[in-house]
Amino acid sequence: MKPKDRAVNKKNPVTIVCRNKRARFEYEISETYEAGMVLQGTEVKSLRDGRANLSDSYAEVHEKGIVLVGAHISPYPQGNRENHEPTRPRKLLMKKREIRKLSGKTQEKGFTLIPVKIYFKHGLAKVEIALARGKKLYDKRETLKRRAEERQMEREARWK
Repeated sequence: MKPKDRAVNKKNPVTIVCRNKRARFEYEISETYEAGMVLQGTEVKSLRDGRANLSDSYAEVHEKGIVLVGAHISPYPQGNRENHEPTRPRKLLMKKREIRKLSGKTQEKGFTLIPVKIYFKHGLAKVEIALARGKKLYDKRETLKRRAEERQMEREARWK
């Protein structure tokens, strides 16, 4: 985690806790949404320490709302018996209109909800979820090829 990502000032009230770096490589992201998270006290303290991982997580739409599944928030070291379960399902807070829209979109073939990042905004824990479709193997290869070409062009530009 870069120190500038963790710094909070009045101009930028957002503190990024963790990112899902594989999401943009594995999935083609069409839309992103911001959702609040229902957390326990020790989960908030662990998030403030930057101890979270979104690598194998996803969101599910249920009749009562959206649930974040598989997100790992490490137990707080000073939490003793009041600590939380690291991978418990966490409810996400969104407006009913957005939930119904996402429910309809996820019913379509190939769409899923993937968390992209967890951050604090004005002191509240938020998660950015993306409506995404899985990439095919050839799309991933093309992405790697494009990145390699961009790196090569940057190297050549530095030498000139």
